[in-house]
Amino acid sequence: MRLALFEPDIPQNTGALIRLGACLGVGVDIIEPCGFLWSEPKLKRAGMDYLPQAEIVRHASWAAFRAAREGARLLLLTTKAAEPYTGYAFQPADILLLGRESAGVPEDVHNTADARLLIPMQPGLRSLNVALSAAMVLGEALRQTSGFPLAIVAHERV
Repeated sequence: MRLALFEPDIPQNTGALIRLGACLGVGVDIIEPCGFLWSEPKLKRAGMDYLPQAEIVRHASWAAFRAAREGARLLLLTTKAAEPYTGYAFQPADILLLGRESAGVPEDVHNTADARLLIPMQPGLRSLNVALSAAMVLGEALRQTSGFPLAIVAHERV
């Protein structure tokens, strides 16, 4: 399972998504160009000390990302989809693609996706924050595929 960020333009969201990937053992693909410098302090602040622990692959372009994809299914999270993520059957090698916060993805990228998924929301509301959306869908995908990191937790009954 991987997260792919298409030309992200808000460093705080990118940092939060890299942190999410580090904590859950999920690689993060950054499809450039970004709307900020990689050295942006806001990116480092949001990613905190998790950035060095994350598996990050930076791709110079959409074409470079597609060339490196190696057959995994590409699942676009978009408000323009008809299929809710809650009914989708995820696979362990899926890549969850997130569009730019300001503009989503272009039509050609939209059409390249193997599936387009949406988060069901109240009528009349536009969208959720991209990092929140990724966390929701990634959580369900990892649950379905038993992909959460294993943790040994002792629970005592009182």
